[in-house]
Amino acid sequence: RRRRLSPPPPRLRANMSLDARSSFVFKAKLAEQAERHDEMVAAMKALCSLEDAPELTVDERNLLSVGYKNVIGARRASWRILNSIEDKERGKGHEEQAEKVKEYRARVEGELKDVCTEVLDILDNKLLSNSNNGAESKVFYYKMKGDYYRYLAEVSSTEDREAASKKADEAYSEATAIANGSNSGDGLPPTHPVRLGLALNHSVFYYEIANDPNKACELAKSAFDDAIADLDTLTDESYKDSTLIMQLLRDNLTLWTSDLYDEEGDE
Repeated sequence: RRRRLSPPPPRLRANMSLDARSSFVFKAKLAEQAERHDEMVAAMKALCSLEDAPELTVDERNLLSVGYKNVIGARRASWRILNSIEDKERGKGHEEQAEKVKEYRARVEGELKDVCTEVLDILDNKLLSNSNNGAESKVFYYKMKGDYYRYLAEVSSTEDREAASKKADEAYSEATAIANGSNSGDGLPPTHPVRLGLALNHSVFYYEIANDPNKACELAKSAFDDAIADLDTLTDESYKDSTLIMQLLRDNLTLWTSDLYDEEGDE
């Protein structure tokens, strides 16, 4: 008669989970170096699905973010190229070719939406519910949630675009409230790279998705000015990341205000 194996004791189960976790991190880093980002996100997705998995470390969180950013970035670039080609073919009166491009674009769009849905599911059902280590991780995840709803809005139309846009703004706003310490928390300093990155992406949302350049400029300028006024809180560790994002904020401001002046001149 075959004997049933009893389940491992709790400490052994924890060690097994730790071994699996380390293995997934190693696989993700290996895939990143090989520039195989689909496999990178597969490893990090598996890590997030571990039973009783604790909150992600900063290193793990960045691996997840970088992996999905590359996966979604390739599809966003493809979608934009195909959308442009489709418009050009229609402009030339080549309807048959335009329809073929449209079918191809729809395939890429489906892949893009699947990736966004996957990320949003991980954020809502795993990462945000397990996020207990203060403001930074919560701001990071809500910002990420806003980003992927923004990507959905980019390729959607009418009601779907409006719904995705609303959810993106809500996620960005929640992240901003936490970063500012508005939810009875400590918040993040104005020079923190996660807070600056949030302001950068939220302002891009206002400019590109909500079609509100004034609000985009207002948000970008406020974040940049607050960081400049609080430069003494900038740590050596985050100096490079923070100053790079500040430069991007300033570049966007220069471009957007120039466009606004041009529009006023046209009127």
